[in-house]
Amino acid sequence: MLYPELFRQLESVRWDMDKDIPWQSFDGSLLSEEQAQTIKMNAITEWAALPATEMFLRDNRHDSDFSAFMSIWFFEEQKHSLVLMEYLKRFSPQHAPTEQELHDVRFDFDPAPPLETLMLHFCGEIRLNHWYRRAAEWHTEPVIKHIYTTLSQDEARHGGAYLRYMRRALEKFGDEARAAFTKVGVLMASARRTAQALHPTNLHVNKALFPNDTIQSRVPDPNWLEHWLDKQIKFDAVWETKVGDRILHNLSLLMNRSFKTVQELNRYRKEITTSLGPKPEYQGA
Repeated sequence: MLYPELFRQLESVRWDMDKDIPWQSFDGSLLSEEQAQTIKMNAITEWAALPATEMFLRDNRHDSDFSAFMSIWFFEEQKHSLVLMEYLKRFSPQHAPTEQELHDVRFDFDPAPPLETLMLHFCGEIRLNHWYRRAAEWHTEPVIKHIYTTLSQDEARHGGAYLRYMRRALEKFGDEARAAFTKVGVLMASARRTAQALHPTNLHVNKALFPNDTIQSRVPDPNWLEHWLDKQIKFDAVWETKVGDRILHNLSLLMNRSFKTVQELNRYRKEITTSLGPKPEYQGA
């Protein structure tokens, strides 16, 4: 089982919201209305770890090890929402999310293949790490800069944990896992070719609720994410390339094969898919 080791690793570097955030360094002259509004939207988006965890637990009932790991992931992701809300309550209380605004992003996700979902969230952690690094650079107020740097480091560690479960899945399921991981990898490393940000909170997950079946469609300002990325933190092609390169690098390590471009990864995906004969449905790790 991976959970006991991951628990110890993540516990050893866990930060304390009271002791490790330099609240006393707040400089109100460096926090704008525009910045406070983005922090609110981000706090609500992070709250979506709640329905995501419900999805993971439902779709991974076969895997108690991974489900136990969700206790760590859920705790730390909800803590991200909490520290952003604490910042607003202290320094810009008019922007603090209401309980209803938080509850609005809690809805059922349709069942999905666990291996593809695992890869999707691995890529999501990579993307969040880079988004939050840019957010830390964009913000001018020192406390929120520190918070975003802290969150980016958490997301990197979460990505590393997901990678451990992906490696285990490759050992158990071979080409079935390779096909799932490369399928999602091609999509998530191709974000420069899409009109919207490719992240789990921006993807449709419930056909019955379409089009209001993304997390971002249910926040108070559904357009905030694109504006935040394009106009505020300026997550441009250079940064998007960094995300794609990290995805390709990690898949290269997993597959023991070098992928320099999405096209190379896609060719490999087709090879694996072609080689797969009829197989029984995935039964879990």
